[in-house]
Amino acid sequence: MTVRVRIAPSPTGNLHIGTARTAVFNWLYARHHGGQFILRIEDTDTTRSRPEYTENILEGLTWLGLNWDEGPTFQSKRLDLYRQATQTLLDKGLAYRSYDTEAELEEMRAAQKARKEAPRYDNRHRNLTAEQRAAFEAEGRQAVIRFIIDDNREIVWNDLVRGKLTWKASDLGGDMVIARASQGDAIGQPLYNLAVVVDDIDMQITHVIRGEDHIANTAKQILLYEALGAAVPEFSHTPLILNMQGQKLSKRDGVTSISEFKEMGFTPEALVNYMTLLGWSPPDSTQEIFTLEEAAHQFSFERVNKAGAKFDWAKLDWLNGQYLHAMPAPQLVELLIPYWQKAGFEFDPVSDRAWLEQLAAVIGPSLARLPEAVEMSRMLFTESVEFSEEAADQMKKEGASEVVQAILDTLDNYPELTSEQAQEIIKTVTKDKNVKKGLVMRSLRAGLTGDVNGPDLVESWVLLHQQGIDKTRLQKALSLAA
Repeated sequence: MTVRVRIAPSPTGNLHIGTARTAVFNWLYARHHGGQFILRIEDTDTTRSRPEYTENILEGLTWLGLNWDEGPTFQSKRLDLYRQATQTLLDKGLAYRSYDTEAELEEMRAAQKARKEAPRYDNRHRNLTAEQRAAFEAEGRQAVIRFIIDDNREIVWNDLVRGKLTWKASDLGGDMVIARASQGDAIGQPLYNLAVVVDDIDMQITHVIRGEDHIANTAKQILLYEALGAAVPEFSHTPLILNMQGQKLSKRDGVTSISEFKEMGFTPEALVNYMTLLGWSPPDSTQEIFTLEEAAHQFSFERVNKAGAKFDWAKLDWLNGQYLHAMPAPQLVELLIPYWQKAGFEFDPVSDRAWLEQLAAVIGPSLARLPEAVEMSRMLFTESVEFSEEAADQMKKEGASEVVQAILDTLDNYPELTSEQAQEIIKTVTKDKNVKKGLVMRSLRAGLTGDVNGPDLVESWVLLHQQGIDKTRLQKALSLAA
């Protein structure tokens, strides 16, 4: 058997991290078994589906590296298939037309609430006579189509994450609407549970992998698979992504869409790595960094947790930093150039390439997110800087101005400056002035950068020297000490 899994997002919003994590687990399972990963767009909700959301979903999955083998298939182009399946259920006597008005349904729900009963359809139109149906249609009523659910059934399946699950059909809310209202013999637009089952049968899906919030739907859908005479796929219900308070992650927690994570400066490799760890743990519990391919080699549902996975921003920042720190400068520059350009920094991406790569190598080890590069490197793109209070205080400390002046005097001998030469200047000034190296380093950093913290000092100095502005900075710093 060839494993065939699918991800089926609805284009009623941007690609959500919960949907993306589900896509990751589907992709990993398919690749682990040499199977196929299929993309289906569930766009039958015509009032809320938007082409820009579809584009966002496709871009997000591509950015994350979740390449699909088939699709995208659009449900909106498969309506005839769903209507045929609905007609089959009607012909078998497993579905019927229900003519209730909204007012009648509301009255039914109100009576149930008064009796403190769970809301459910009472199946009142299940056995209408031909005369009753004709009378309703003569009134101009439209009929939804309901699938018959035997309350005495017990639906049981072996979930690959949760083990044996049992659901009483009597808890499913009565006979289920599978198609929207329509006039006469017409069949209205199909609803989610029917369309999903028909698609999964047609696409020969072997494993349905989705969030635990679909467990009730699974019970309903198993009944539909059986009614349509199809094999029931295996099911895996993965844990939800929770906030740090243990509640389902939502927009109230801030960023939730993949495009927003991208804008915040996370790399796709880090984000997909982190999503893999949201609910799954590798055999080596100490391993936290791996590619999709490496994770796929090890992936199994035996190591997927039942409990919800808490989203930890600090962990994601750390993981993203690991990827940025290890990234070669030429690759990192490509990611940073858009942020530098947006900040208004003046440079030529082509002619200044070598200098930009040096800069990326200097700040890369300090980055957690890409936008941080703007403030880290601002002092390297501008002629002058504003001195922080701490930097100004440093320049007023005893001996600070003397070591800065000594460095300035020495620089006249270096039309070009290498890292080794910069280190030698620091060593020489420290010895000649008979001061501690810390005083020289802190004063030099304050004078060059206008701050007391920042990326590697020596490499920053070399970059400033190449721009011809290190002397100007140090001279300004001396004026603060006066």
